[in-house]
This record gives sequence, structure tokens and C-alpha cells, in this order.
Amino acid sequence: MPVWGLDDEKLTARAGGNRPQAAWRVGGAVVGPVAFGCRSCVARRTGASVRVVRYAQRWERVCVRHGRWLLDADADQALEHLDLRALPEIVEAQQRWAQVARRAGRAGVEPGEVFGVAYAVVCRWWDLALEWPDERVWPARLHALAGGDAGGDFWRWRAVTRDTAVFPEVVEVARALLDPVMAELAWQDSGAERPRALPAGGAFCRQLGERVGRRWLGPLAAVDFGGPLIAWMGAVIRRRRGAAVPRGHRDELWWVRRELQPTSMAAQLRALTKEAKLPGSGTVWRSAVAPERRALIGNLLDDAEEQLIQLRGAQRGSSAEAAERLLKGLGCSIGRLQEAVRETVAAALEAGVRVEDVAAWAGLSPDALAEVLGAGSGTVR
Repeated sequence: MPVWGLDDEKLTARAGGNRPQAAWRVGGAVVGPVAFGCRSCVARRTGASVRVVRYAQRWERVCVRHGRWLLDADADQALEHLDLRALPEIVEAQQRWAQVARRAGRAGVEPGEVFGVAYAVVCRWWDLALEWPDERVWPARLHALAGGDAGGDFWRWRAVTRDTAVFPEVVEVARALLDPVMAELAWQDSGAERPRALPAGGAFCRQLGERVGRRWLGPLAAVDFGGPLIAWMGAVIRRRRGAAVPRGHRDELWWVRRELQPTSMAAQLRALTKEAKLPGSGTVWRSAVAPERRALIGNLLDDAEEQLIQLRGAQRGSSAEAAERLLKGLGCSIGRLQEAVRETVAAALEAGVRVEDVAAWAGLSPDALAEVLGAGSGTVR
């Protein structure tokens, strides 16, 4: 793409010098992601219904006139848009975003930075939501965007519809993060001048859950250690205390570490394609076990792994403090692994595997296997 008008030291050399007079740039990195345009709008202006693409941020993907969400154009998939006529809240969210952007400007913050943090927070929730029994809104939106039922193509639709389905919550979270009242709640939850660990029943996460229409979400969001929301709260608290920035962090409130940034639709679809092509990649398992349960098992294992990784830095302080942190962390990891065992056992049995075989694989007697299933009766479906 042309680079004139953009400051770049590579372009400041005088004519005839040894330094280059032009430079390549990736358009998506400079201007933003590339999305399809609305064919109906193009036809209205030009008289021809043709495919077009344009640079479009994720907060400007709704064609209000025709009720469409315009999809990423770099994902190598056939769909150009999703129908929003049954989901007016998504159209309304784009209209509300204009107010959030103006508020960010008044606060001296780039709207795109605020959106980036909120987007990371809500996409993290989307990844975890498959194990949230109280979540009803996103599954309904996913199936509506898929034309009524995602059916056997659940994982592809989950990748394609994510940004659309979560958009109203992203806008609301962005609004909340800009609210000084919410920042004060985070400060009070941290103990203010008397530092303490963030509580699971903290006022900040409880209020945030209510703002996105999920009163039950607060305690779940508060214990998502290592997620982008806790990282943002940590930045707010450090600023108030004037504390040093941890190694590997930038001293910026509106910054999301690379590992916490959501995976793009294109990357998700490539991963699905790669998995499908791998020999022995679990085709029978995928066909026999519901995608929601497979995702739940995967999330439980990821959570256990994350808890164990965090324990590497827990051996500090007095012996009693370090032992307490280690034991609590190990207990949490063991609990997640036990849940994963219960879900996997139940999935295998529902898929038709003999009880004796499942018990042997799990290293349990049939009676012990029955106890495991009984202990998880609240989660096994």
C-alpha cells in the first residue's frame, strides 16, 4: 500500500542517497483488518452487485441499512456477511459504540485501544462460556447467526460468528472500563491502601457482570487469573499505588499482551482445517461426542495447566505463606483435572464405550468409576 503521509525514518533520506525511498507495509497492520463490503450497498451506488473489500475495524462491521455483519475478508471462507435481522441488539450496539468512542476521546484515550481491551476480555469469556451452565445468550445468538442451527458444523460456526455474537458485550465492557466509578471499585477490591488479594466476590466483577446482563458472572470473572480482565485491574491498581511495572509488561493501561489477544477467525479456521487433516486426529471422537462437551474438557485441562504454571512463582514469602499458596493452587488444579476426568468418562460412556473399558483406561474399578460419576452429577449431562 502507499506509505506517503506516514512518518518513517526510512523515507527521510534525500534523493540520490544510499537509503531507500520507499518501504513495504502490511495494510492490515497500518490501517486495520480487511472486511467484505455490503453487496447491496455497492449495488445501490453502482448498479452492480459485486464483491468488494475494505479496511474496517470490528466496531464498524454492521450495515445498518441491510442488517448485516460484514465478515473478515482474509479467512478463506465463502461467507461475506451474517444476517442480523433476528438480532437487533447487535445493530444497536454499533450505534452505542459511537457514544463510547466519544467518551474515550474525552478521557484522552484512543477508542481503538479501549475496544481492544474489552474485546480481549469478552473473547476470553466466550472461550470459557462452554462450561458455564447459566450462559444462554451466546448459544442462542450463535445458532441464529448460523441460520437457526449450527448442527454438525458447530466449530466452524463458532469461529465465524464469535465477533458478531459478542459485540454487544464488548461495547458494554468498554463503556464500563472507561467509567471512573468502576476503576474505584477495582481499587477498593484490592484493599486500597491496605493491599490484599482480589476477592472472588469483589464489587468490580459483580458490577461488571450486571452490566452485561449476567448477574452470575462476577465470581467466575474474578477467579480468571491470568486473563485480560485481571491484567487490566492490576494496571489500575498499580497506577493508584505508584508501583513498579512487572517485568515483561508495558506501563500502559490500554494494552493487551500478545498471548491474551484473541485468535482471529482466519487462524481458528486454519487450526480446524489442520486438525481435520491430521491422521488419527479424533474424527470418531468428534462425531460421537457433542462439541460443547469436547470444548468443556479442553477448557478444564487448559485451566489446570494455567494454574500449575502460576505456581512456579508462588514460592515466595514465609514458609507458611508459600505452602498455603502452593496447596491452594494444587487443589484448584486437581479439582479441574477431576472435573475433566468426569466429563471424559461420561462422554465415553455416552458414546457407547463399555463401562469395563472406561474403568480400565481410568485406572479405576467399576465401583470407583460409579463414584466418580456420582460426584460429578451436577456437571455430567
